[in-house]
Amino acid sequence: MNWRRGRRSRFAAGTIDALVANIKAHAPDHIAVTGDLVNVGLPAEYETALTFLASLGDGEHVTVVPGNHDAYVRSTAHHALLNWGDYMRGDGASGDVTVDEAFPFVRRRGEVALIGVSSAVPTNPFMATGRVGRAQLARLGTVLDRLGREGLFRVVLIHHPPCGPRPAHKRLIDAEGVRACLTKHGAELVLCGHDHRPMVEQLFGPRGLIPVVEAPSAAAGPEDKRWPGGYHLYRIERAGEGPLGWRCTMEAHGFAPGETGVALRTTRVLTAPPLVASS
Repeated sequence: MNWRRGRRSRFAAGTIDALVANIKAHAPDHIAVTGDLVNVGLPAEYETALTFLASLGDGEHVTVVPGNHDAYVRSTAHHALLNWGDYMRGDGASGDVTVDEAFPFVRRRGEVALIGVSSAVPTNPFMATGRVGRAQLARLGTVLDRLGREGLFRVVLIHHPPCGPRPAHKRLIDAEGVRACLTKHGAELVLCGHDHRPMVEQLFGPRGLIPVVEAPSAAAGPEDKRWPGGYHLYRIERAGEGPLGWRCTMEAHGFAPGETGVALRTTRVLTAPPLVASS
């Protein structure tokens, strides 16, 4: 019913293929996927999703965090880790990992650190809430502090956005705790999924404002009534000295209503070094 009553008419493989081809044409250094690779948690869906991830690249070049659909029901909630472990495992980790120990994980790529956080938990029917949990939040704070001392550009990946408006049945239950963790320990960028719409919010951090960004669904076509499909391309570079010397620019690529081609739609500077006045 979930698929037939709504999603079947909105999502299509052809849409995904067009977006993936456009992504590959830009030859990104790394691809981040913020969850919802399956619909209702059937075992065969995880295998299909693994095939899709392999089409993007190997686990060295693609990072995934699970969404609420990836943990839709308790009996298959662990299948994401079982099937996609290579894409959700920190640098140097090997072998099996448990759900409790898997997150947050860290991947360093040059001066950028990707921090994978899980908000995916099984829920009651008709609910799409998420939860990070106290233990994971405590580990996240420690990780953010350590990476901050290393001077890395910290990108937190989480499915449920920790800020911005949404219905109660889709909320991040411990959003206040997540916001408090980011405000205290800091990050340079937070990437989310879940709402299937583009969004840019900001949180206060110890070094200034932290952009919190959500991209539209990669499976929604140009006629989608909520928001046409797309993806964001980030350019991260050193533009100054010290922890505030980063510049991050976001390009929004995707469909526009009524158009069948994928194109650059907007460009936005998310982070830039502060201006220094001199006399």
